[in-house]
Amino acid sequence: MHRFLYFFLAVLPVVHACRQKPVPITDPVEASKKYAPLEAMPVPQGTPLQLGLAGSAKVYCSALFVSGRKPDEAIVHSLTMFLPPAEHRHVKPEVDWQKKSVTMIYADTLRRSATYYGDCGCIIDTDKGLNFTPPAITTSLPDAAVQPWPMGDKPEKIALPAFINRDSLDKAVQVAFPPEAYTAAFLVVYDGKIIAERYDNGATPDMQLESWSMGKSITALLIGRMIEQGYFRLHDPAPVPAWQQEGDPRKNIRISDLLQMSSGLYFIAHRDPEASTYTRYLDHFYIYTGAVDAFAYSINRPLQYAPGTTGRYRNCDPLTLGYIMRRTLEQKGVSYHHYPQRELFDKIGIRRQVLETDPYGNFLLSGYDYGTARNWARLGLLCLQDGVWNGQRLLPEGYVEFLSTPAPGWEKPEYGGMFWINVDTFPIKEKAYYAAGAGGQYTIIIPGKKLVVVRMGHFNGSSAGTSALGKALATLMNTIP
Repeated sequence: MHRFLYFFLAVLPVVHACRQKPVPITDPVEASKKYAPLEAMPVPQGTPLQLGLAGSAKVYCSALFVSGRKPDEAIVHSLTMFLPPAEHRHVKPEVDWQKKSVTMIYADTLRRSATYYGDCGCIIDTDKGLNFTPPAITTSLPDAAVQPWPMGDKPEKIALPAFINRDSLDKAVQVAFPPEAYTAAFLVVYDGKIIAERYDNGATPDMQLESWSMGKSITALLIGRMIEQGYFRLHDPAPVPAWQQEGDPRKNIRISDLLQMSSGLYFIAHRDPEASTYTRYLDHFYIYTGAVDAFAYSINRPLQYAPGTTGRYRNCDPLTLGYIMRRTLEQKGVSYHHYPQRELFDKIGIRRQVLETDPYGNFLLSGYDYGTARNWARLGLLCLQDGVWNGQRLLPEGYVEFLSTPAPGWEKPEYGGMFWINVDTFPIKEKAYYAAGAGGQYTIIIPGKKLVVVRMGHFNGSSAGTSALGKALATLMNTIP
């Protein structure tokens, strides 16, 4: 997501109200409309201002109560996401520190709020309340201070390899922190060891920082963990009951198609070619601001493209994977909400990673997730090690290769399986792939250099932060042979 995304948050009639000429039922796009007609498809409810206030209340609530950031700093650096800048001066926050809730008020007339629910983070308030009981998520690991990296954070002195120049490494770190970038964290792991680490703008090593769409990459790792445990296979048809009627072409959508953002589901996002002429509040953002059942909203769509043929960056695909994950686990009697901690995070030394939900208890792992820079370094290290940790295979053999290989449906070879492929974003000659999120969040894996690089920041510094990261990487590439 980019600084200019607010431009698309407009509300007018639907462009697609006029149906195209009928085509033979063998056409998968037209055939899917029989099972999920456009007129019956869930659509955004509420005005852009109402939705923007709701999203802003959630973001500010999380900044205060999940991350523990200072109120003034969070307002300046993170609240331009869902509201256009022209409206900021009309909006003021009201914080209930005892209840741990935030209300965003527009011109003293319109109010939307969000409340903190412990390990489930902040959730937008609705008149109906929550449709689930937020659980406590605990780790089975001992205190991080008693275990060395990567299973813990016990302080230890790391001697740089003789071929790495300390001055050059320090320069790479310094370049990542220009004032206009609002960089919160920068961390470099070489050959499994942390060789550089710095925090600024109020961030600390233990701060759960906004990670946004890097959560999509967590979705991919969780799906990989379930594949390794035998719940389903990579290229299985997606087990979504609503798609299984005879003749419904959506039954041809595979788990691999969803991972590669190539399901073909009609779900308009800001990166789509038609976004500039689309006249409704974008589906891509509504799942964050609408306080709706995001899984139901995502799966009940017709096709816009035949499955596997066209890559589009749309939140419906990771959310459908979330639906599959929840339904599959609960059918087996496994706790959906505890699964990420027990089966992934605990395995690799992550004691807390806040995965926020909608009011129905569905993880919004398309973007509402918070973690430390070290957490993200561990996730990157798991990928660097081909899904193996301490001798245990957590992800299927070859799965990381799938995630880091360009998806065939994408015209530009820049997307793999919930990870971006570095084509021309960063000055790296070797193969590199990365998790990315709004605000300049990046976890970059460079196998040929044995490197994982994490950069985290805040939304207002997104453009400058990404530019600074590119310069830091250029220096780092010359530093690491």
